[in-house]
Amino acid sequence: MTIPSDIANTIVDPKAYADGGRIDAAFTWLRAHAPLAVAAPDGFRPFWVVTRHADILEIERQNELFHSGDTFTTLTNIEGGEQVMKLTGGSPHLVRSLVQMDNPDHFAYRRLTQAWFLPQNLRRLEPRIREIARGFVDRMAAQGDSCDFARDVAFLYPLHVIMEVIGVPEVDEPLMLKLTQELFGAADPELNRSRTDAVSAEQAVANIQATVMELMMYFTEMSENRRRVPKEDLATVLAQAEVNGAPLGHLEALSYYIIAATAGHDTTSNTTAGAMWAMLEAPDQLAKVKADLSLIPGLVEESIRWVTPVKHFMRSATADAEVAGTPIAKGDWMMLCYPSGNRDEAVFNDPFSFDIARSPNKHVAFGYGAHVCLGQHLGRMEMRILWEELLPRLHSIELNGQPRNSEANFVCGPKTVPVKFKMH
Repeated sequence: MTIPSDIANTIVDPKAYADGGRIDAAFTWLRAHAPLAVAAPDGFRPFWVVTRHADILEIERQNELFHSGDTFTTLTNIEGGEQVMKLTGGSPHLVRSLVQMDNPDHFAYRRLTQAWFLPQNLRRLEPRIREIARGFVDRMAAQGDSCDFARDVAFLYPLHVIMEVIGVPEVDEPLMLKLTQELFGAADPELNRSRTDAVSAEQAVANIQATVMELMMYFTEMSENRRRVPKEDLATVLAQAEVNGAPLGHLEALSYYIIAATAGHDTTSNTTAGAMWAMLEAPDQLAKVKADLSLIPGLVEESIRWVTPVKHFMRSATADAEVAGTPIAKGDWMMLCYPSGNRDEAVFNDPFSFDIARSPNKHVAFGYGAHVCLGQHLGRMEMRILWEELLPRLHSIELNGQPRNSEANFVCGPKTVPVKFKMH
């Protein structure tokens, strides 16, 4: 079945993701009428749209059959794709991080930092992360009775944590935030590098490439520094790492830094800002967790499901296959729609309600299988600690204007959540 063109154009439209109602309606229609079907939006080559939770898991668990790196790993239109390949000499990837890798490379590169991000190793960071969280709560209190929770707290706190983990000095954090927002907000006129609306595919790719080059120059210098003067940080691990007995390739090493420095905070920021927005629109949930802080882990999981900051990844079939009884041909391109999987009525009772007591909460926001998010435990821990520090201090809090989401079809979440509050 071919998806109707209005729905196909909606699911690739960055503006639709900023307007939650429009994208939710499109995915709800697809789950009911065409859960695994082909879309051919204007300007794109056709691809399968995977909207059901079970089908997303089915594809994610078969990493040899459905590859991440053989073609574009994120939704790319024909013109943008041609532009990227012109810049890279034929590769579909401007960077080559874990996200763009398949085995054996994926396993070998993931293993370099996997231990760093295990819960038992993150525990040693907890006292320092709590100190950072407390500092941000104090800064919020010092702003008087209003702030933009997204820009003043949710964006800056996880940024500070991951930059400290990597070894980026605090003075460079504003630069890292700006570059991350340019990378993930390439379609958003308030966030992209040229700060304009409706940039052409050529301009959009040039913007992203310029941002990637700036990040690469920064981390080349940092990597050289850590080879000379090692420290107790992730930058040193990467600078000294070897794969199959040889140092990391230049592109792979720099891509590793870039994914840690961007995805390492942006997704947590989006989820934290989105959790506050959701609780202020469902004050019973806020009251419940304020009265019983043992509900915070449930709040964290529900906010991850609710926001689902990573909206999709693409896969391509390495052989003829079948998913949910539907034949998929070798080379077919597939869009895994995580927000749709996380609103799947077959898995989640009342999926459009924000419910911090939801159990079980088998969301797919971190992906699944070999590509499951490397930093998921750090993200959960940062959010848990922030709520543990902030909620007991809040006497009252309410919206002070209309929150807004960023315009992006890959990674997005709230870009502004204005609040009024009183602190104890």
